[in-house]
Amino acid sequence: MKDKESTYRTLAAQVKALCAGEDYPVSVMANVAAAIYEATGAWWAGFYVWRGDALRLGPFQGPVACTRIEAGRGVCGTAYAKRQTIVVPDVEQFPGHIACSSRSRSEIVVPIFDNDGSVKAVLDLDSDRLAAFDDTDARHLEHIAALIAPHI
Repeated sequence: MKDKESTYRTLAAQVKALCAGEDYPVSVMANVAAAIYEATGAWWAGFYVWRGDALRLGPFQGPVACTRIEAGRGVCGTAYAKRQTIVVPDVEQFPGHIACSSRSRSEIVVPIFDNDGSVKAVLDLDSDRLAAFDDTDARHLEHIAALIAPHI
């Protein structure tokens, strides 16, 4: 991504347009995952949705992924349990990292909250490069998570 700020501003506008008038969560997540994947060059971009007792794989772009992640496990489960964005420059250094693919090198996970403040899903991006994500990504992806939250 050449200019992250510009890329994310354009992406946020696209996400708003994709969500406008849409009330089917799967459609929103599918299109947003595709938009993020294309705009950021992420190796994997998608959603895990809280269902009952675990995060379950939702719409995504990229290679096959883990289908079920418990709260507190791996980066996604930790972001869910801690209710905060987690940026991991090197997944090999993250305690309890779940290796859905050996090609994943860095990751960012952003929780998505419902109206009551509960985490209802997480937005997950992986890269096949080390340290691909930073505070700029976190800030903009948190904004995107807030834009789509009412639609999922």
